[in-house]
Amino acid sequence: MEKSKDNRGIWTGAVLKNIACFTMLVDHFFAILVYNYMTPHPIDGAWNPQIEKVYRIGRDIGRISFILFTYLIVEGFVHTRSRTRYLLRLFLFALLSEIPFDLAFSGKLADWSGQNVYWTLFLGVLMLTLWEYLGRHRGFWVPAVQMAALVFICAAAFFFSADYRFMGILLIFVLYQTRGGAVVFQILSAGLVMFLGTWGANCIRYAGIYTVMYLLRFSLRELFGLFAFVPITLYNGERGRQLPKPFYYGFYPIHLLILYGVAEMLGLM
Repeated sequence: MEKSKDNRGIWTGAVLKNIACFTMLVDHFFAILVYNYMTPHPIDGAWNPQIEKVYRIGRDIGRISFILFTYLIVEGFVHTRSRTRYLLRLFLFALLSEIPFDLAFSGKLADWSGQNVYWTLFLGVLMLTLWEYLGRHRGFWVPAVQMAALVFICAAAFFFSADYRFMGILLIFVLYQTRGGAVVFQILSAGLVMFLGTWGANCIRYAGIYTVMYLLRFSLRELFGLFAFVPITLYNGERGRQLPKPFYYGFYPIHLLILYGVAEMLGLM
């Protein structure tokens, strides 16, 4: 969504980043602490229904964070002075975040069943970089090669088990392609990608374990993330007064380590 300084929005990029960090913290608080409390304390073989309701609300709030982060990643890609340094920063923090991510979600130093969200953001920016690079060439073959690059990186995200799998890559791509367009079109495009992308990835991952209809209902929760477009529509295109850049990059691994430490102290992991 193209923004200019005379836009009527009242919130800066700093506000969007802070909302993204807060909603992510809420999501991970419930995913790590509350989940690990409920699981060993069932009632009649099931989760405590009252705690589960609060847990579901917390995880639904957390859906907002990923759309905000992908939106900000696209903004960063468009405005960065160096695509190479941008990619290197994402790659570095993907490496630094892997152990905190594995500890927080599996209690292990290394768990190859899932990789942290920085890998998804790195692959998404890599895909946009390739897309623009190829687009500078002329020839009938360019669209086909661009699509091949998109499919290849989506497949890499899935088989590498990057967080959100190929849905995350497609969401970054859609927000990039619809940037500057009507907000309603952005919302519809993002919603379709989030729902169908999550459902498709889950159907591949859990084939034979869960029914297609169960996975469809489960995937619908991603649509709560569309509430992220409320602060996005209030974005005025200005950077705003932000905390130092290392704070935002480091917030992800540091808060995961803190939540893991709290879970360990409480005997939840």
